[in-house]
Amino acid sequence: MNEERLYQLIREKENVMSVAFPALMRKVYVWMTLALVITGFTAYGVASSPGVMSAILSSRWIVWGLLIAEIALVFYVTARIEKLSLTTATMIFILYSVLNGATLSVIFLAYTMQSIASVFFITAGTFAAMSLIGYFTKTDLSSLGKILMMALIGLIIATLVNVFLIKSGGFSLIISYVGVLIFVGLTAYDTQKIKMMLVQADDVTEEAQKIALMGSLSLYLDFINLFLYLLRIFGGNRE
Repeated sequence: MNEERLYQLIREKENVMSVAFPALMRKVYVWMTLALVITGFTAYGVASSPGVMSAILSSRWIVWGLLIAEIALVFYVTARIEKLSLTTATMIFILYSVLNGATLSVIFLAYTMQSIASVFFITAGTFAAMSLIGYFTKTDLSSLGKILMMALIGLIIATLVNVFLIKSGGFSLIISYVGVLIFVGLTAYDTQKIKMMLVQADDVTEEAQKIALMGSLSLYLDFINLFLYLLRIFGGNRE
């Protein structure tokens, strides 16, 4: 069955949504919000600890270790979600949120608190608007999603080339604007995708909750990346 036909069948089922669907969608946003709170408090806590901050900044291995651990956790939970228990998957998500917070702690050294707070609220408003569009639109966003995923791969390659070869501030700014556009689109696409998967659930089973948890991880990543790209554009650097 092709993807377009699947979307059509799911839309037909939307007219008879089960009681489970709104409960599962709430879980998606509650888990995402909790993960953002954990990341925020961890980032601020690490940035407020001179000893921990100094240890992170003084060793490239610690930074790379954090980044590799984050990537490994995402790949692991994505590949093993069907075999993991809901509790284990949730704990991995929490651990990922903590590690990501430790990695993001450096933004408190690079940007002012006022600009971080301002950009956070800009991100929250943009994310909410795009998520609502993704939830309520009747347009099939699956084709857009494929384009955005290819664009994301190109964005990653362009970022690596700029970091290691070009090292251009102007090119970095262009990458940031493109990144904003990509993750604005992905927010709408992922929201619709999550909705289409959860609308099929007949009850709040553990399997359905694991789908919701993975959905919250996707939206969490969309939010974090959107925030970082907006921060590079609008954030006020510390003197």
